[in-house]
Amino acid sequence: MCITPLIRKLAFTLGAVDKPNKRRVNKKAIPTIGGLSIFIAVNISMMILLRYNFPTHTLFSVFIAECIIILTGIIDDIEELKPRQKMLGILIAALIVYYLAGIRMNSLTLPFFGRINFGFMSMPITIFWIIAITNAVNLIDGLDGLATGVSFIALCTMGVIAYFFLNMQNPSVAISIFVLAAALLGFLPYNFHPARIFLGDTGALFIGFMIAVLSLQGLKNVTFLTIIIPVIILGVPVTDTFFAIIRRILNKQPISRADKHHLHHQLLQMGFSVPQTVFAIYGIALIFSFIALMYPISSLAASIFLTIAVLMGLELFIEAIGLLGENRQPFLHFLKGFAQRLNRNRK
Repeated sequence: MCITPLIRKLAFTLGAVDKPNKRRVNKKAIPTIGGLSIFIAVNISMMILLRYNFPTHTLFSVFIAECIIILTGIIDDIEELKPRQKMLGILIAALIVYYLAGIRMNSLTLPFFGRINFGFMSMPITIFWIIAITNAVNLIDGLDGLATGVSFIALCTMGVIAYFFLNMQNPSVAISIFVLAAALLGFLPYNFHPARIFLGDTGALFIGFMIAVLSLQGLKNVTFLTIIIPVIILGVPVTDTFFAIIRRILNKQPISRADKHHLHHQLLQMGFSVPQTVFAIYGIALIFSFIALMYPISSLAASIFLTIAVLMGLELFIEAIGLLGENRQPFLHFLKGFAQRLNRNRK
């Protein structure tokens, strides 16, 4: 809360200003690189709180990776990088996390199959996880306070599960998660509608990257539940990203091509105002969080049925708002046809 006004002035000085265009919702120029204040607050806090509990080498390696992400974001906010250039920055940071910090996904335990060691596939799987989560959070940063609030909800849920359910011997991961959540809470008043400063790619990439790394630290001994919980917690950005990729493939467009058919765009087209859309998506994020909290206290069978129910409900919601397009509603058409057949049989 103290640093953000200073970063706002710095943004004007550097020319890091988001000007209105066809894809933007804002009607006037808004300073960006707001994520820099989150980066500064998080690292000052973590270096003070974790210097005795966290391996210095790991902390320093993650910090180097963070700096690369922040530098990539700042350059993109000022000069607007090409997607490949932005991806290169994320890739370099991910490689540092894997090789220097030693944070990686080595194995997975599946029901009925037992433990699967990834071996040489550990590196690409870990890199894919970091890149996917980082880009997912970046993609939902389309409205005032949207990515900040959704990430705050996700982080609080991750922190609760990490501390109370995953039985971690070292609470450093949970502390780091709550530190990042607190930084987002301090930034949110400046970022909520009408926003005085945006996260920018500086913030969206940093938040997504940190969520990816922190979730990996909690997946040392990965099981079916521990791998699915972060995906459910991040249900909003993961869903939006997944269906954006499917939509672009179906429309025969490049995956990296931007459009105005994301979740928040669809809700705006339905007549919701910007604050209403943001609060609606906050509500969806909370639903995902409550579902995620059910997994650690559920049996394996209950977890499987819960996952199936989530997927079915999600598909209904996606088709109802037309995230894939008005003519792409196979599940809804099936249910309507099934209901009509039932009515005919009754008659």
